[in-house]
Amino acid sequence: MAEQSRLATVLNVNDDEANRYLVNRILEMSGYHVLEAATGMAALLMAEEHRPDVIVLDVKLPDISGYEVCARLRANAATAAIAVMHTSATFVTPDKKVQGLEGGADAYLTQPYEPSELIATVRSLLRLRHAEQQARLRTDQLIEMDRRKDEFLAMLAHELRNPLAAIMTAIGILERKAPSDTKEARMHGIIQRQTHHLARLVDDLLDVSRITRGKVELRTEPVNLTESFQQLLSILRPRVESRGLKLEVHLPRTPLWLEGDATRLEQVFTNLVDNAAKYTDQGTVTVDLFQEGVDGSAQAVLRVRDTGIGIPPEKLPAMFELFAQADTSLERSRGGLGIGLTLVRTLVRMHGGSVDATSGGLGQGSEFVVRLPLLPEDRIPRKLGANVLDTRRARRILLVEDNSDARQSMRDLLELWGHQVAVAQDGVQGVALALEHAPELALVDIGLPGLDGYQVARTLRARVGQNLRLVALSGYGDPEAYQQALKAGFDVHLTKPVRPADLDRVLSNL
Repeated sequence: MAEQSRLATVLNVNDDEANRYLVNRILEMSGYHVLEAATGMAALLMAEEHRPDVIVLDVKLPDISGYEVCARLRANAATAAIAVMHTSATFVTPDKKVQGLEGGADAYLTQPYEPSELIATVRSLLRLRHAEQQARLRTDQLIEMDRRKDEFLAMLAHELRNPLAAIMTAIGILERKAPSDTKEARMHGIIQRQTHHLARLVDDLLDVSRITRGKVELRTEPVNLTESFQQLLSILRPRVESRGLKLEVHLPRTPLWLEGDATRLEQVFTNLVDNAAKYTDQGTVTVDLFQEGVDGSAQAVLRVRDTGIGIPPEKLPAMFELFAQADTSLERSRGGLGIGLTLVRTLVRMHGGSVDATSGGLGQGSEFVVRLPLLPEDRIPRKLGANVLDTRRARRILLVEDNSDARQSMRDLLELWGHQVAVAQDGVQGVALALEHAPELALVDIGLPGLDGYQVARTLRARVGQNLRLVALSGYGDPEAYQQALKAGFDVHLTKPVRPADLDRVLSNL
């Protein structure tokens, strides 16, 4: 504390010369560096220039009051953190003290006071200021650490998605070839399930980072929940049944239309059904989708029930909190990161809905209910014609990808679908091939050496024009990457690993 006293600077503001001299001496004898001012305006100028640690500020000054000086100090970002102690021999009533403290002062001494009382108050304010400085420093460090963490997660997701992209594309090829025996078929199934699971963990990990930063954005359009869930069943059913469970699904016969992000809604459905299967050792996972209410109050209700381990009553209120899990046993046999339900709640709320969890307790299973607002009748899309199920046709495609495994597996898949494929391993070669072979469509990785994917897109748009369809392939799936891709000239942005079914649908629609 003695070292802190020697280093501290105190500005003494008082128009009474004798009083000012006395206070100066008391402070100097206690080891403080002292500055002085006789008016309020002089005090403001000195405070901004010298940034003292403490200001001993008399309330009654010849130009502006000490209350006004304090208010101006607090309003100025450069002086707002300086500790202020009011002193006064005139304004000594409780209401005046309250006025000073409410106006921003940190302490209020009435005269006459003992020198020891003055020094003790200054020391107290210095301790307070030091603590505040440490808190601000710690806050700045935490903000910086959080920024670096977000950058690391984005980089990690990007690096993980590249090998996952190659594996997932290879799986798409294997799925189209009948396995030679039962064991091989079983191995194919294991690879497929575990790769999809790993890809989902990567997505969830990055999504939770976006959520904590408020970076999640919805790309909304009219979505038919009935159709969306029906399509998702082809993925969900094998996952549930592979655990020896029964999946019962009851869907309405009519469409349920809402304004939403189809991909994010699928993420909600998948998390809830996967969770139900993960925490159920035997029995049934039941999914009900139906409508409640009519007209403006109409809601789609999704109910996911299981016969699993259940949720203890004391854990139920926190189930949607980040990293909360029903299974906290040492062996971690259920797996997961404890972020899926946090994503579910956030995404449901962003769609204007709600989600609730109930359970009878341990061993009694659990139930999650999602409610989402439906579109009014006059906003429901009208069917414009027959739905074309397969619009695939052979195309001339350029694939620009620097990862050799991803490039080869993607080429094999595209050729298996009947397309003519030219490949390039970097951006410069990709541009040259595009100018030479005039492809109809180019799949371009963003993270290319030398000439990156954005530069490739801009170059091709300038030299080839708008007839070439451009699809970005990127390990970064945040909204900023999506917008940057569109700005560079891409028609579509796909986040790795791209499921073969999603790629096929994009190729058919472009």
